[in-house]
Amino acid sequence: MISDEPVKSTDNAPRVSADMIAACWTSAGNVRPDASPAVSPIPISERIAAVASAGFAGMGIVAADLAAIEARVGLHTLRAMLDDSPLKFVEIELLEKWWIPRGEDGNTFAVRDLLFRASDVLGPTHIKIGSENAEPRDLAPYTEPLLELTRQAAEHGTRIAIEPMPFSIVSTIPAGADLARSTGHPDCGIIVDAWHVFRAGTTLDELRDSLTSDVVFGIELDDADAEVVGTLLSDTMDNRRLCGDGTFDLTGLVGVLRDIGYTGTWGTEILSTEFRSTPLDLALKRAIDTARAFVE
Repeated sequence: MISDEPVKSTDNAPRVSADMIAACWTSAGNVRPDASPAVSPIPISERIAAVASAGFAGMGIVAADLAAIEARVGLHTLRAMLDDSPLKFVEIELLEKWWIPRGEDGNTFAVRDLLFRASDVLGPTHIKIGSENAEPRDLAPYTEPLLELTRQAAEHGTRIAIEPMPFSIVSTIPAGADLARSTGHPDCGIIVDAWHVFRAGTTLDELRDSLTSDVVFGIELDDADAEVVGTLLSDTMDNRRLCGDGTFDLTGLVGVLRDIGYTGTWGTEILSTEFRSTPLDLALKRAIDTARAFVE
């Protein structure tokens, strides 16, 4: 078992224990992201208690869960639960196709409105957004709608964090960073997920060249086998591994993020058939211990 105590560096200076975040699927239990609806079978009160007990400083909550919580007990009750826990951070997600105008086919304003209502009550560090599962394309037309979304988020006291995914139109971390910067707004940034870095084929040098600390709003650590199993989408949902159990150069990734001056929280997002079937307290402890070993 990895200790929760800060690890001593080679120069004998103590390193402060990092604030760790359990990304939403890490605590969701036995539910896949493509379920309809993708609502956790575990009551939110139990998830909050388990996340805190494992040693995390914060957690993520997906839109489907927020909608269910809002309907059952209300967002203010959720806020009270979080206030009664040791957790300091909350992240909410996931908004896709945010460029489609309200009222047009395929628009996602119902999710946007929900996430903004949640932001007013929960005060999240950011709203995580995706894009669309399709081939990469010219992202210039997306700058203005992204800027408008970011301005709206700022009015609700939060930020927008793009999560590039290799099966989406924002397919790489460098592309996502360029898109975020194109808005010219300090409240628009990106999430760096290890799975999306390495499965997109992004090298550590390319990562270093594309990132500055101001554009990175969060980190998600995870691991995987050398070869993709099935499609990229099924691989990311069913076959992720705990940090250190796969082939990703997580030491190098963390080193790059340290080198660019990143000083924020560190998250872990594990999605797999095995992980979902593991009892929540054990799954969370394994997730934080294996991620912390690389961060500290």
